[in-house]
Amino acid sequence: MAGAVNLYSDTQTRPSEGMRRAIASADVGDEQRREDPTTRHLEERVAELLGQEAGLFLPSGTMCNQIALRLHARPGGDELILDRTAHPIIAEAGGPAWNAGLMIHALDGDGGIFSGDQVRAAIRADSRYLPRSRIVSVEQTTNMGGGRVWPLKAVRNVLGAAREHGLRAHMDGARLMNAVIASGVSAAQFAGGFDTAWLDFTKGLGAPVGAVLCGSAELIEEGWRWKQQMGGAMRQAGIVAAGCLYALDHNVERLADDHARARRLGEALHDAGVPVDLEQVETNFIQVDVGPLGLTREEAMGRMKDEGVLLSTTVWPTKLRAVTHLGVTDDDVDAAIEAIPRALGVLARA
Repeated sequence: MAGAVNLYSDTQTRPSEGMRRAIASADVGDEQRREDPTTRHLEERVAELLGQEAGLFLPSGTMCNQIALRLHARPGGDELILDRTAHPIIAEAGGPAWNAGLMIHALDGDGGIFSGDQVRAAIRADSRYLPRSRIVSVEQTTNMGGGRVWPLKAVRNVLGAAREHGLRAHMDGARLMNAVIASGVSAAQFAGGFDTAWLDFTKGLGAPVGAVLCGSAELIEEGWRWKQQMGGAMRQAGIVAAGCLYALDHNVERLADDHARARRLGEALHDAGVPVDLEQVETNFIQVDVGPLGLTREEAMGRMKDEGVLLSTTVWPTKLRAVTHLGVTDDDVDAAIEAIPRALGVLARA
């Protein structure tokens, strides 16, 4: 929709002119033969950033999740513990079952954040009748939880529970750098204690393609096998890896602008009477609950689209999601502040 304020997702970013120049001038080679210098530099840099030993460049975060789960799972009925709104459950087409033979043990977290005690309670007894608890996965930030940041204390609490019981630990870092900027905690502090962790470049960091899965050198070497099998091995991958390197150099600190715009939008909508829980607005997400307004989410989305604002649905029946990103300007936020209450028929509070 040309001219619309696009708050659909931070996946809607476009590469900047500077990123396009970096892509066009990338030094490249055969990535499958590990001869692409730009890709190798990206892998090394992200591994260091995440406090891990080695990295593996992949086309998508979904492939990072799937390969990591395959690395950790054992044949014969292993189980994955994670929040019920986490990406591998809601958006990976049953991949944990198909690729890793995993059963799912879904937890009811608070905004996608669960506790070490919940992990302990979920761990199965040692019995041939039951699946074997094997992996716990943390999503930083939480997507359907509304862009919430896992506090470092909560991360370590879950890691402690996993280690007590011999579980593998995985971090889905689709928006890890949003958590870093919002909290002031380093990526290595968040991710370094996990067996595998990854960083995505196609959300707020603004690259068109790419994510890097990190772990021990041994795990990443085995990950290459699954990358090949899943069709993720590439040739002159430096073309896209260059965009990711540009993002690390130019688009990390500016995530604070996205957070500030989300906060301003959320506060203005709340003041206008739009149902927004401001305590949930921690990064670049705002969740709008249209249920109290007597609207279905489809009706609400249609009305806002007519007013030139695009939002997206969530797993919650009446909640919509507005996401700020590098393609959203202050003027766009001003326009959304005017258009959304008008579209939803909300009168400003006295």
